Amino acid sequence: MRTYRRPSRSLAEGYRVVRALAPLLLFASALQAQQRRYLVELGAGVLNQSYGSITELKSAFGGVGRVGLWLPYHFSVELEGAFAGAKTKDTDVGVSTRTFIGSILYNIPLGRNAWGHLRAGGGSTKFGDPCPTAVASTIICGSSSALAGGAGVRVGIGSEVLIRGDLALTRNRSKDPPRSFTNLGVSVGLSYMLGSKPIPDSDGDGVLENRDRCPDTPAGAQVDGTGCPSDSDADGVPDGVDRCANTAPGASVNSTGCTQDSDGDNIADGLDRCPDTETGVLVDPNGCPKDSDGDSIPDGLDRCSETPRGATVDALGCPGDEDGDGVLDGLDRCPRTPTGATINPAGCPTAPGAAARPAPPDPQTPAQPPAVTPRPSRVQRDPPRPQPTARASRSGIVAGVLPGVGFAPGTARLLPQSYAALDSIAGILQADTTLRAEVGAHTDNAGVAAQNQHLTNLQADAVRTYLVTKGVNFQQVQARGYGGGIPLTTDNTPRGRLANRRVEIKPVAPGL
Repeated sequence: MRTYRRPSRSLAEGYRVVRALAPLLLFASALQAQQRRYLVELGAGVLNQSYGSITELKSAFGGVGRVGLWLPYHFSVELEGAFAGAKTKDTDVGVSTRTFIGSILYNIPLGRNAWGHLRAGGGSTKFGDPCPTAVASTIICGSSSALAGGAGVRVGIGSEVLIRGDLALTRNRSKDPPRSFTNLGVSVGLSYMLGSKPIPDSDGDGVLENRDRCPDTPAGAQVDGTGCPSDSDADGVPDGVDRCANTAPGASVNSTGCTQDSDGDNIADGLDRCPDTETGVLVDPNGCPKDSDGDSIPDGLDRCSETPRGATVDALGCPGDEDGDGVLDGLDRCPRTPTGATINPAGCPTAPGAAARPAPPDPQTPAQPPAVTPRPSRVQRDPPRPQPTARASRSGIVAGVLPGVGFAPGTARLLPQSYAALDSIAGILQADTTLRAEVGAHTDNAGVAAQNQHLTNLQADAVRTYLVTKGVNFQQVQARGYGGGIPLTTDNTPRGRLANRRVEIKPVAPGL
């Protein structure tokens, strides 16, 4: 009985071939997505075949040919035939080998023009045709069954031509005599693809339809490797279309992914618990109006934000004092005290003969016991000083208050009754274009000084804009806001505050 060597040499050669093919595989995997769909593959190439050591055959070169049919889901089937002219190791007797294998392949997209594949199949190998009679007893001869497996790669060099490399292990088993051995084959060749056509990308997201799980992606959306839109802020608008990519969770957004704020309070819809807040109102983090002094006039509209609890306020949130006794309406138990009467802290007169008509009881104001003070105070009404009125003269404009000019509360929107006085001033300035005038807006001292200054700046600009729309040269009018720093009278009474909220005009020298 003959002793055969173990097939270690063939395995070592296989390892070297795999190592040589590794850079090619890495190169193919670096390419982009596969772009074509195939139907039939016709291929041919050169082959280096190494045989199991028990065959006593040297490795040999030969050729390989194949035909394949591509199936859905990246599978394909193919028939392959290979031949080589081998020689015995000791005697150099030629032995032809022919291998026929049917295989199923799983094709793996590696890049824009590349596929990798794994294969498995079976067939037969025939050694010698005819068998050399002189050495028939010492070499493998005849047919053996074969199981084949391997891996390979295809790289496109055109729309229909691919370079193909394969590494295949074939396990042979002969019956007479019964022997098993493994052959290793390495082949390189070309494949011509029949029925080749581009794979479409109907939604233009860069992911072809054979791998696109979301084929209706909106134009411009950023997608992941499966072709589905990414949405980093989970607002329902995909990245790439979303112009506001860091939207807070729960906020309502428009078609561009940006938050909506229907009431303009800087709290996004969807997070705003009070979505109909009036313009200009200060709100809390939930979007609801703040009212720090509890007078039902929300902060932002309230020009007297520290009104005492219980005081009656006007539309601007400022408390009134109808009888001018220094005790605010709502806190004044005697709101009709005569002018000049001495009063107690409850607003009621204390001097004999100065009784006032008591106010009817307020069901919303809790009853309070009469207060007694050992040293009553005396508060008198401070009448406003006479207000000069602006008017026209032969020499131009006389400085003073523009009569009837006013604004909607807390705004720079001119009231209709303002137009007559302003139209008269416009006519004077148009008649003499050398005239220059300053429009000054004033308010009372209620509220925050910085806000009052800003408001009067806007009001003065509104008056100048009106005059310009009436044909006055823009350079003839200067606009200046004075805030509440130059009152005409006291701000302690509604009448005084009304007088201090005014618009004045005065002539100025040209060039100033």
